[in-house]
Amino acid sequence: MKKINGNFYQKSIVSIDQFDAHDIEKVFDVADSYKKGLEKGTVFHDLEGKLLTALFYEPSSRTFGSFTAATQRLGGGIIPIQGVQFSSVVKGETLEDTIRVFASYSDAIALRHPEEGASKHAAEVSPVPIINAGDGVGEHPTQALLDLYTIKERLGRTEHLSIAMVGDLKYGRTVHSLSKLLSLYKNIVMYFVCPKTSQMPQDIVNLIKKRGVKIEIVSSIQPIIDKMDVLYMTRVQKERMDKKLYESIKDLFILNGRMAGRMKKKSIIMHPLPRIHEMTTDVDSNPRAVYFTHEVKNGMYVRMALLKLVLAK
Repeated sequence: MKKINGNFYQKSIVSIDQFDAHDIEKVFDVADSYKKGLEKGTVFHDLEGKLLTALFYEPSSRTFGSFTAATQRLGGGIIPIQGVQFSSVVKGETLEDTIRVFASYSDAIALRHPEEGASKHAAEVSPVPIINAGDGVGEHPTQALLDLYTIKERLGRTEHLSIAMVGDLKYGRTVHSLSKLLSLYKNIVMYFVCPKTSQMPQDIVNLIKKRGVKIEIVSSIQPIIDKMDVLYMTRVQKERMDKKLYESIKDLFILNGRMAGRMKKKSIIMHPLPRIHEMTTDVDSNPRAVYFTHEVKNGMYVRMALLKLVLAK
């Protein structure tokens, strides 16, 4: 895919590999302006007359709702396709044909699909920009951007960070994109807390090591929890593995309130949600927990910024 190189206009957003640090700062600057404006009650019209198709082949609530809210907050319209069992896909229509159809109605398509690489393939046939809203076990670039935005907002920096990524790192696309994004910055230490059966893909490990990231693979949260600046919890991807494997790993890494209290005072607990077995509800009241208080809403601001940069000059 085309690198951003400072110019987002009419480009598809498929992978974190398209971004450099300057592109990221540009997104964050625009997101900051929207956040401040909405907090003051400003009504934006930057996407007036524009339409986004939200084409979601997989279940979603936060990402789907966030793209919808972002578009409408900017004065644009939305074509909501959530649940392709109600579309021509069930009749056998190909992804290529579906993309061409909705590209004729709208100015961009936010695509979620169960197959890795689907967004890249869609972008190759689409006359309008494709924004990857999650492609199977591949990437989730907009989630990674909102996560880094939250880290910067809460900790004041994107460098000199120790972050633990906990859970299903093989099938969890959010950690794939976030690892690549963080590797663009200096002095990053990543702790991968995962089962042997669900480790970070080796190609991502090789890439981030090449960029200077220090990696430690550990089998428990307990020994490292007081070292972390960021604890990034994830759910086990039940839908991407067989039942026996899921049952064997689903409860291996569980964060509770007592453990969270051992973290550094100036640290944060994140989760891309939904939460299933991996984090107890008593963590929610911990001041370090930012998933409901900041992370979710930041998704709307960051997606507003991306939509504006891609669709409006």
